[in-house]
Amino acid sequence: MGQNINKKTTIQLSFPEFNNAPNIHYQLSPETLEKAALGRGEGYLTDQGALAIDTGEFTGRSPKDRFIVSDNITKNTIWWSDINIPIDTEVFDSLYTKVVTYLNSQEIFVRDAMVCAEKEHRLTLRVITEDASQNLFAYNLFLRPDGPFVPEWTIISAPGFKANPAVDGTRQHNFSIINFTRKIILIGGTGYTGEIKKAVFSVLNFLLPQQNILTMHCAANKGANGDTAIFFGLSGTGKTTLSADPERRLIGDDEHGWGPNSVFNFEGGCYAKIAGLTAEKEPQIYEAIKPGALLENVCFHGSSNRVDFDNLSKTENIRLSYPLDYISNSVSPAVGDVPKNIFFLTADAFGVLPPISKLTRAQAMYYFLSGYTAKVAGTECGINEPEATFSACFGRAFLPLHPIKYAEMLGEKLDKYPINVWLINTGWTGGAYGTGTRIKLNYTRAMIKAALDGQLDNVPYQKLPIFDLMIPAWCAGVPTELLNPVNTWADPYQYAEKANHLAMLFRQNCSQYKNFSDGMLCSVGPAAKAA
Repeated sequence: MGQNINKKTTIQLSFPEFNNAPNIHYQLSPETLEKAALGRGEGYLTDQGALAIDTGEFTGRSPKDRFIVSDNITKNTIWWSDINIPIDTEVFDSLYTKVVTYLNSQEIFVRDAMVCAEKEHRLTLRVITEDASQNLFAYNLFLRPDGPFVPEWTIISAPGFKANPAVDGTRQHNFSIINFTRKIILIGGTGYTGEIKKAVFSVLNFLLPQQNILTMHCAANKGANGDTAIFFGLSGTGKTTLSADPERRLIGDDEHGWGPNSVFNFEGGCYAKIAGLTAEKEPQIYEAIKPGALLENVCFHGSSNRVDFDNLSKTENIRLSYPLDYISNSVSPAVGDVPKNIFFLTADAFGVLPPISKLTRAQAMYYFLSGYTAKVAGTECGINEPEATFSACFGRAFLPLHPIKYAEMLGEKLDKYPINVWLINTGWTGGAYGTGTRIKLNYTRAMIKAALDGQLDNVPYQKLPIFDLMIPAWCAGVPTELLNPVNTWADPYQYAEKANHLAMLFRQNCSQYKNFSDGMLCSVGPAAKAA
């Protein structure tokens, strides 16, 4: 499978800019890409047969270096902000020419791919990378063509090219730029593969809402009777872990669209965060580490090639990419029905939120727009106590349109379908981080199972003060005293003090939206009392 390309082939004629590249590799198989990466010194094999690479200077995305070309398509439609930074067409064109010139002196790898499991919404991609390992990532993450192919968008990634900010109009030497008019994603100066994935996600987040498709940063799975569930959550909240349920079939772990009659995966693979991974806790993900999979920035036990998943000395953001069919019970094609249950996952390090609560429609829009979780002490320099993090729609960094647009689309879906929406706290109970304890994974799984099975439909509920969240009185497999967080704290006054503090943070965050949607969304949030 795959071939080297000479100058007269279709692929070459489609991109005459690369006529001078010394060697172009087209549509290579995972095995050949792995061999090429090893031969080029890009990585090494682990004891499980997967390729492990280091992404270099950048082990995560660089949001401040992500730009969108401001032109006739985007000037009055993009939500220009600190995450959607405008760049002039002339600046892009100049930088594009420089990157092409650079790649013409390199060996390059070309891959045709697609996104969107629903064929009527499919987008075709041509991915051109400097590194064989990045092309393997594209093979793992995107859908593979199965017929005639005409690329609509082009992704060019050149980790070895470094911009000159003083000349090229960038902030520093790395960049990721989206050009909606030329339909090009241009990435340089960074080897972090997630830049490729999230740039494509940003493109879909702009295009698909125009087709009345709600784009979502979420995982999705379906039960034996075909019921679909979706899981929203920021990094560290358990989105990938909880959606990989051996009793349910995985639709996808990260990016989906919600159309008139279905939920569908955008991707053809998974990109899992694997810090602390064990075969016992996450068997499906652990078993996906095999030939063809790609590990990023992992450390090893001693001088062996056995991965040490607890060694985060390079980065906490160690990652694994693999095709969706590496999960034995995945859905193909990756499409499900309209969801019956939606879960908002948050790791509340303040120990305030209940482990499970049921939301009204208005609350669902509020917590979706809030996108709350909390960082804990020690995870980043300068964080000495829990720190609230709000990421609109659980994916603010990837939203080209104003967050209110996506929240209102969710509200329209909830008006149309009978859907249960749940807020799940996978964080702390009995006190904040450092005093309380993390809610056990098996308890969280039991609560989600009870919600999915309808066991919580007819149980009594009680209202949590300040937040007005409805808490089930009991849940199979979970200690009753755990369900109401007030009861888990030794001092109820300290709980109320911490709850009021978190409620104030919610209200401060929501104040940025008070002039949108008639200001009604903020009125259903927690009723914090002024200090």
